[in-house]
Amino acid sequence: MNVYISNLNFKVKDHDLQELFAAYGEVISAKVISDKFTGRSKGFGFVEMPDAEAVNAINELDQTEHEGKVISVTEARPRVERPKNNNNRNFKNNNNGGYKRSNNNNRW
Repeated sequence: MNVYISNLNFKVKDHDLQELFAAYGEVISAKVISDKFTGRSKGFGFVEMPDAEAVNAINELDQTEHEGKVISVTEARPRVERPKNNNNRNFKNNNNGGYKRSNNNNRW
């Protein structure tokens, strides 16, 4: 089971999550998510554990204090794919910005 941990202290590293969850069973993987540009932690992470041990860890660790912050621990939900924005480079039928003269209010 994949476990989602939010509200982590920005100083928490992968091995800290590994150690925290190891007390509740076998940890298959532990990952703190970081910003791809700055490398700074985003304040959340994931831990993968066997199902029964993960349920126990969720029940024991949810809303507890870790490294000075109260963490939330829940079962991770599947990621929902969002359509790519393409940075608004599709100008067809894109009436965002620029001056648009109205035909029925032609002053020239």
